[in-house]
Formats: sequence, C-alpha cells, structure tokens
Amino acid sequence: MGATLLTKRLGIDLGTANVLVYEHGRGVVLEEPSVVAINVRDNTVVAVGSEAHAMLGRHPANIQVIRPMRGGVIADYLITEALLRYLISRVMGRVKLVRPEVMISVPVGVTGVEGRAVRDAAEAAGGRRPAHLIPEPLAAAIGAEIPVGSPRGHMVLDIGGGRCEAAVISMFGIVASQSVRVAGDRLNEAVVDYVKRRHNLIIGERTAEELKIAIGSAVPLDTDESTGVRGRDQITGLPRTIVVRSSEIVGAIQDQVHAIVQTVRDTLAQTPPELVADVSDRGIVMTGGGALLRHLDEVIMQETGVPVIVADDPQRCVARGAGAALDYVDVIQRSMPTEEESLIADRM
Repeated sequence: MGATLLTKRLGIDLGTANVLVYEHGRGVVLEEPSVVAINVRDNTVVAVGSEAHAMLGRHPANIQVIRPMRGGVIADYLITEALLRYLISRVMGRVKLVRPEVMISVPVGVTGVEGRAVRDAAEAAGGRRPAHLIPEPLAAAIGAEIPVGSPRGHMVLDIGGGRCEAAVISMFGIVASQSVRVAGDRLNEAVVDYVKRRHNLIIGERTAEELKIAIGSAVPLDTDESTGVRGRDQITGLPRTIVVRSSEIVGAIQDQVHAIVQTVRDTLAQTPPELVADVSDRGIVMTGGGALLRHLDEVIMQETGVPVIVADDPQRCVARGAGAALDYVDVIQRSMPTEEESLIADRM
C-alpha cells in the first residue's frame, strides 16, 4: 500500500525541440529544451536542457551541444537516455524508493526499432518497466480534452519542432493519419536560408525562431511589421544589423505552410466518409508550438473548408495527454500495433 502511494505517474512529451514532463496531480512540472552538452574529451555530460541550450553557437571546441531527437525519434540513444535521466531525477527528487510509471509520446507510425529505443531509454533512465508509448496526436487530443473515447471522428493537427502530424481519432484509435518532417525547425531553417540569400547575413536558428515568433505569419499582415536582426555579414565576416519585414518571413515559409496544409488534406482524403462528416461538424483542433503561428488556422480552414480551433495552451497538450492516458493504458495498448506487428511492418 505504501509503495503504491509513493509511485509517481509521469507523462513525457519527448519532442525534437523541447521535453515536457507532466505529473499526475501537479500538471506540467518540467519544460526543458531537448539539448545536451557533452565534453568531447571524456564524453561526460556538461549541461542539460536550458543550460545546454544557452550554449548553442557559443561553446568552445571541447564542448559539443547535441539535439538527441530528430523528427520526433531518437537520433542519439545515449544522449537521449542522459536527458531523460536528468528530467526524471529532477521530478523524483532525493526520494527514489519506487520507479515512476511513465507514458512517452512517439510519432504516428513509429517503427518497432524506434519504439523499442524510446522504451529502453526511459527504463534505463529510471522509469518503471515497461515504459508505455502513445502516438503524439492521440496524446495531444486527450490533452486538449477531446472525447476520443466516443465512436465519433475527431481530428487533431499537432505541429511540434520536428514533425507535423494530422490524425483522425475514434474510440482511442487512430483511423487515418499523415506525418511529415515539416514543423517548427523547418520553418526556422527556411528563415535562416532566406536571410542568408536575400541579405547576405548569417544568423543562427535561435535568432530565426525569435524572428518567426515576433513577426512571422502564414499570410501577409494588414500592417507589415518589422524588426532589427543582428548577424554576421557573409562577405566581410563582420557583425551587421538589418531590418526584416513580416512580409519577408511570410514568403520565406510558404513552402512549409503549404506542406502542413497538404498533410491535413491527405489525412482527410484517407478518412471514411462518416468520420469526415464528424470532423466537418466538430472541426480540426491544432496543438503544438506550431499552432501559434499567426493565421495558420485561417489558411487551413480556407484550404479545407473545415473549421479549425487552436487548443488552449497548445504547447502542453501532448504532455498533459500522455499523463492522463495512464488511466487508459489497456485501451490504448489494444489500439496500437504489437511490437511483433511493428517489426514485421519494418521489414516490409
């Protein structure tokens, strides 16, 4: 009985850009960048999360700053384990009598190998065996308080740092889905490329993200906003400041916006007619940091004819949903392919 009371239940949004940890009864208790800094001489961890993120573009040669997640999946297993170990330790504090029960979000259609890597990393980092997995759109829908257990169609569009995922959900199962590696990071890269090509100025991805947040939009704004940007002149190598306008950012990210819209269209095209009718009535719910790009919801609504709603606190929906999903583990596991089925699919 005592051991049960000491058990913590954690939902983890293991994102490309950020990792969020939700604890039952407390809400989102940690939110850190998915970044780890290591000393290349002895492979020791120097910093994790915000402290490591602050080193991006500013570290000496003996320090390597790594993003262990790429497109929502593990690109570096050992670094991901170190990141999870740090986060779980912070939540657990000094008392670690019982391993926490953990539910981790993974992309739709994650392969058996990729899923096993996430489970192994979570368990090695201190999570209870077995660690549970949940598709990101399902976690996002639960976190957005969509009644996914009902026999009606509900559509969610989750735009994270590394991946955009659209899914139609009914009775805790994903009926139709599309997943593309076009999301926040690609938008930032498009801004970096544009500023370099148009202004001969080299800026980092952090600066590009700040630009996107400050004056970015999916469509031209009524008032063309502007802001100053400092970077390195591509020709002279010296610092230089330029003025970038909102209309430039709109043009720079149009290909990525179109890819997101196409993801929604393709998902709707795969959906059974009865569920499409449900989605038309209830609308598409947008989650993830990318949902905050100004007027993106309007573009999707114009292109699909389906109402679009941005969820409350969209960046935390996946973490909240992963934590809440621990109450439905058996139902969710029944709707997901078994590990053997995933491995067979990987070989096909």
